[in-house]
Amino acid sequence: MTTRSGAQHPRRKTIDLRDAAAEFVRHPSPWMIGGALVASTLARTVVGDWQPTDLVVPLVALAVFPFVEWVIHVCVLHWRPRRVLGVTADSLLARKHREHHADPRDVPLIFIPWQTLTWLLPVLILAGLLAFPRLGLGLTFLMTVSAFGLVYEWTHYLIHTDYRPRSRFYRAVWRNHRHHHFKNEHYWFTVTTSGTADRMLGTDPDPDSVATSPTARNLHAAGPAQRS
Repeated sequence: MTTRSGAQHPRRKTIDLRDAAAEFVRHPSPWMIGGALVASTLARTVVGDWQPTDLVVPLVALAVFPFVEWVIHVCVLHWRPRRVLGVTADSLLARKHREHHADPRDVPLIFIPWQTLTWLLPVLILAGLLAFPRLGLGLTFLMTVSAFGLVYEWTHYLIHTDYRPRSRFYRAVWRNHRHHHFKNEHYWFTVTTSGTADRMLGTDPDPDSVATSPTARNLHAAGPAQRS
């Protein structure tokens, strides 16, 4: 689709899931998250000790994940750079996300930065090992988080490819996120669902009632996105 070198994007064409998957596995984030999923699944199988509470973890995650997406998207990815004690507070995630809005078809910018995963995955592992009353439940948490993370990466990536929606469910998810990028960046913050949290948090208006934002490709009107 595109490169980080500034080359022109190739002509758009419809692709199938096999083509999309071939590109997906060329990037580090899916491998890092997928590795965490495989490792936690193997460890969970070895530990055993399955209990009813192991079912609660994925059910709770399923309920809260759209809101987690919303909060991260609004508060972390759309963070506006601020001067704090003479130092600019601006995370790698926020910078990369501004670049992503500036060029939504630049494939590497679609994924969670691998640099972020080098500290985020160990933090999640420690949480799984230390924050739960038994090891098995902590490993269930790690399995669940990794699976949801991989679903997020695949869904977000697929939306930004030339794969055309075929199912009614995916079409709704695809449309919701594309409204965020190409209609108005102040709304439609969920990615893996069609506005579940947006509806409850007031960021899912009728698209026809919302003006097209002049800053959807240039977040915060801060000038051209800067490469880092």
